[in-house]
Amino acid sequence: MASSSGHDDHALARVPQTARFHWFSVATQRFGQLSTLASFLIGATLGFGMTFWNAVLAITLGAVILEVMTVFTGIAGQREGLSTSLLARWTGFGAAGASLIGLAIGLSAVGWFGIQNAVSADGLVNLVGVLPSWGWALVVGLLITAIVVQGVGSMAWAAYVTVPAFLLMAGWSIAVELSRHDLGALTSAQPAGPSLSLLQGTTIVAGGFIVGAVITPDMSRFNRSGKDVVKQTVVGITIGEYVIGLIGVLLALALRTNDVIAIVTSTSGFLGTLIIVAATIKVNDWNLYAASLGVVTFVDQAFGRRLHRGAVTVVVGVLGSLLGAAGVLDNFTDFLDLLGVLFPPIAGIMVAEYFVARTWRSGLDETRESGELPAASPMWVPAGLITWIVAAVVGKYVDWGLPSINSIAVAFVLYLAAARLGLVRGVGTAPTRRTDPPRRPRDGDRHPRRPRRLTAHATGVRGHRKRKAGQPTCSDWASTWAAPTPTPSSSTATGCWAP
Repeated sequence: MASSSGHDDHALARVPQTARFHWFSVATQRFGQLSTLASFLIGATLGFGMTFWNAVLAITLGAVILEVMTVFTGIAGQREGLSTSLLARWTGFGAAGASLIGLAIGLSAVGWFGIQNAVSADGLVNLVGVLPSWGWALVVGLLITAIVVQGVGSMAWAAYVTVPAFLLMAGWSIAVELSRHDLGALTSAQPAGPSLSLLQGTTIVAGGFIVGAVITPDMSRFNRSGKDVVKQTVVGITIGEYVIGLIGVLLALALRTNDVIAIVTSTSGFLGTLIIVAATIKVNDWNLYAASLGVVTFVDQAFGRRLHRGAVTVVVGVLGSLLGAAGVLDNFTDFLDLLGVLFPPIAGIMVAEYFVARTWRSGLDETRESGELPAASPMWVPAGLITWIVAAVVGKYVDWGLPSINSIAVAFVLYLAAARLGLVRGVGTAPTRRTDPPRRPRDGDRHPRRPRRLTAHATGVRGHRKRKAGQPTCSDWASTWAAPTPTPSSSTATGCWAP
């Protein structure tokens, strides 16, 4: 399997059932993506502009929106065992469109990877010193790269350590602060900042993780069943949003400010250092992993070259760490935000095609059991690309409602309308190349190896061993190879005569 060969993690193939994980392992990593310093900040933003119970309602609505989108994209990824950019070839974008998705994911993920490394480095400079900011950025970036290059299995073990460590250490700092306040009074307190409407609060919650929901197939392809996807979504998103978000709300109401990150990381010395490192690793490893998958898909289609995911991870990780350490990425946050506008419509189109339109679904269904990919995919799907552009423009410039949800809904409706009108068609054909060479036969295989080729020496005329009377030659055994009952593959086992 690819995963056993240098941790390629089946970047351009289906993930076989034997390489998948227990749902709790994947759920831990999903929860780690949501239990972050940024999630505390989202909660604090709500608490600074909303009452406690209005914030609870906003978190509930935002979490439901994220869960619905995550379940649909996640089940598609789990069922097919494909990453987001690879699955897109047969879900409304075609091979060329999927390569563009891979490029967008790669650029966005590596950009935020470098920025988060730089942010964590600034915190380490204040707590520990020793190295300058750029030095810590390199250390943290290379540490995460070393974890991600080993694949999802290594990332799972990192999550088992960093998620509990972050929650325990950050929780201790928060508990100390909240113990000074009456919780009953906090739940009835008025916010200290400008008022936020329920719609604005819901937008903040849903928008904070919408990209993660869109690229869920990158993670869910390692789930064993659709039920596992639902369970991990409920555990990861619901608990993550409520536990972390509501703590942020309470801190903002207690401190009368939305700048609560300093409280979460207020523990100095060794514990404070561990909080920052744990918070960075458990989120940024998936940034780097998504970037590596996106780059592999893009290069495969654009240049016809298959890159090893592990090697790409090293290159992208080092590059992202260097750019973050140099502060270059700080000048590209507007560009990265613009890329973020492109992601929500992708989910709307993929869900519409995979579950409703099903234009190319039969090819996926027919090859799923064999573990292979369909023999070909469309090169371009103009209707899908046009829908993508229109929905992204709506999400960017229409202020009414939830921008990210607006773009998803527009993409879903427009794509289905195009399919109903017969406009969803592929232009050109892109053949799918094999990702893994055929495996050599091994002992214990159901079908034995073919006998070795016999030469003139095995005809009975010559040989180093004397042929017994009535003993069949190995040529006789070879002539019966097509028999339904498997025949032994060596002269010792068959008793046939060979020199």
